[in-house]
Amino acid sequence: MEDDKKLSYFFLGLGLGVAVGILFAPKSGEETRGLIKGKANEGSDYLRRRSEELREAATGYVERGKTVVTRQRDNLTAAVEAGKAAYRDAVSEPASKATAPEGV
Repeated sequence: MEDDKKLSYFFLGLGLGVAVGILFAPKSGEETRGLIKGKANEGSDYLRRRSEELREAATGYVERGKTVVTRQRDNLTAAVEAGKAAYRDAVSEPASKATAPEGV
C-alpha cells in the first residue's frame, strides 16, 4: 500500500515537472499554448479511443454473460421438468406394480 502512494507521488511530481518545464521553455507563449493544446487533444483522442475499446469489450462480456445465463436457465428448466415427470410417473404407477417382485 505504501509503495502505491510513493508511485502516485512520483507520477504527480513527474507531471508537475513536465508542466513547469513546458511553461518555462524558451518558446513564445503562442507556441507553448499550441503545444499544450496539441498534447491535450492527443490525450483526449487517446481517452476517446480507449473508452470505445472498453465499451466494446464490456458489450461482448455482457452478451456472453446473457448467453451463459440463458443456457443455464434452460438446463435448470429441463431438469425441473424431468423431475416433475419422474415424480408423476412414480406416483401414478399402481401400488401393486411398485411392490410386486420382478418376474411375477
